[in-house]
Amino acid sequence: MAIDVRKHKKKVLDQKPSINLVPFIDILFTIMIFLVVTSNFSATDVQTDDAAVTDGATGKPNVTDVSGDSQYYVVPVANLHKVTVNGQDRSDAISGGAVGVAARVIDGGQIQIKPGEIIITTPPGVSVQDAVQRPNI
Repeated sequence: MAIDVRKHKKKVLDQKPSINLVPFIDILFTIMIFLVVTSNFSATDVQTDDAAVTDGATGKPNVTDVSGDSQYYVVPVANLHKVTVNGQDRSDAISGGAVGVAARVIDGGQIQIKPGEIIITTPPGVSVQDAVQRPNI
């Protein structure tokens, strides 16, 4: 009994490739379920680097939580290059696009955040050196 190689070769060459989409759909749904289960859907405030970040009445930034015993809070601003406190340049306190602002200044002073710049007016009794500090980032 002889094997007909030509017939088998023609049969193999005539077959068209097919792609099975069932495994792809299974993997896609598995990834989607994983992302839904591990995602956090809590509402958060998204702040931008423009004049809308500050509260128009007080000039204070919209800080969600300044409660606690911290003396300084890190205020990050995209492309931060200038920090002015009571008219004095304190750009030396910038580290990694952020500056540490004293809690007393946030509570009682005025902070204006502009693109790349922060202008701070301190409350009475707070020195320019104590108003901002270089954060350890």
